[in-house]
This record gives sequence, C-alpha cells and structure tokens, in this order.
Amino acid sequence: MKLMFISDIHGSLHWLEQALAKAEEEQPHTLVVLGDFLYHGPRNPLPEGYNPQGVADRLNAYGKSLVAVRGNCDAEVDQMLLQFPMMGDYVMILHEGRKIYATHGHGFSIDNLPALSPQDVFIQGHTHLPVADVKEGIVVLNPGSISLPKENNPNSYGILDNGEFSIKDFAGNVIKHITL
Repeated sequence: MKLMFISDIHGSLHWLEQALAKAEEEQPHTLVVLGDFLYHGPRNPLPEGYNPQGVADRLNAYGKSLVAVRGNCDAEVDQMLLQFPMMGDYVMILHEGRKIYATHGHGFSIDNLPALSPQDVFIQGHTHLPVADVKEGIVVLNPGSISLPKENNPNSYGILDNGEFSIKDFAGNVIKHITL
C-alpha cells in the first residue's frame, strides 16, 4: 500500500495543484495530509496562489482517498469548508506490520515523541523541514512543506512504498531517503 504525505498547504492552490499532479503520477493508495490546510498563519507570508476556498474545493473532490490531521493553523471554521474529517490531532495508520503515528507536530513531535515501539514510524509536518532519520529506534519523518519550505529547502512531499520513504521535490529529485 503506497502512501503519499503532504503538509503545510497554507491555502496555496498553486502548490496543492502541484502536489495533486504528483499524486496522479505516484498513484498512492492514500494521501495523508499533515495539517495546515487553508490559512497561511500569522507568521508566514502569503504563499503563491493563496486561495483557501479553492484549496477546500480541490481537497473535497479528492476526499475519499484522503486521511488528514489538524495543524496549528487549522480551526473549526476550516472544518466547515472541508467534507472530510481533519480535526483530530493524530491518526494511527497500520502499514505493512508497522504503526505509523501521523500528526502535525505542534503537540507531539520528533523532539517530543509519543509512546511508540522501536521500528514504529512517527511522521509530522509543522516545521517545514524535510526529515528522514531514526531516533530511539523509531523512524522519524517529515515530508517538508509543499507551499512554504524553510531553510532553503525545496517544496516537497513524501512517499512511503515497499519499506522505503523518500522525500521528493516537484522536479522528481529525491531530497532524503530512508529504508524502514
């Protein structure tokens, strides 16, 4: 079961369209959105193609193949526009015999892990920085941000397939990779 992870859309229809085009190429079984859907947030600049209503419409059309969690910039009013649940702080995904704890990262995070077993996977967004590493025996991941990457990283997304996690930019280059 191939999974695609995106995070930190921040209302950018332009970058969401780029991510959904990659989803058409990658053909994941499920698209996992790690929060910060519609609002750019008070500390962020307006992202390219800022259009929260357009983002909601595109995600609603994709909704049946989507799993989502709430980010720190998401509010109940956002849920009113979205036709899929996104207000949970985390979702647990069972994938190829492993638990994947997926969250935005403003509560539990790579620096504040929940109770997981070695070989489990923890994935977050929030920092806008790509991560593929192991910490205390737990695989820790962050696909980066599709719309507002930080520290000179490219706009990026993550793919989990056949025990391999890759973070890719929109030109198809692998930025980070780890074998689970």
